[in-house]
Amino acid sequence: MAYFAEINTDNVVIRVLSVSNDEEHRGQQFLADDLGLGGEWVQTSYNHRIRKQYAGIGYRYDRAADVFVSIQPFPSWTLDGNHDWQPPTSMPTDGRWYWNEDSLEWIEHD
Repeated sequence: MAYFAEINTDNVVIRVLSVSNDEEHRGQQFLADDLGLGGEWVQTSYNHRIRKQYAGIGYRYDRAADVFVSIQPFPSWTLDGNHDWQPPTSMPTDGRWYWNEDSLEWIEHD
């Protein structure tokens, strides 16, 4: 199976569908025209071989970089040069931690 994400005019993924391997080479045409779904379809991959990561609903498609970018997990996190969201401070490497957006810090699980 091959997977294709439908992108709206704001470059946001609105759905992801699969097509048979026989139709993979013409996925956009197959989904938009043959099935009559219209829209713009961009191939995505479970194994992360193309477009960085598998597209999910709400992800953004960065046309310039040709990658899918996940949903921002917290307002304080920023996108790095590898298209990954980064917290304002790095997560400690020991123990189990969760991010507290109100205090903008990592809190250790008990």
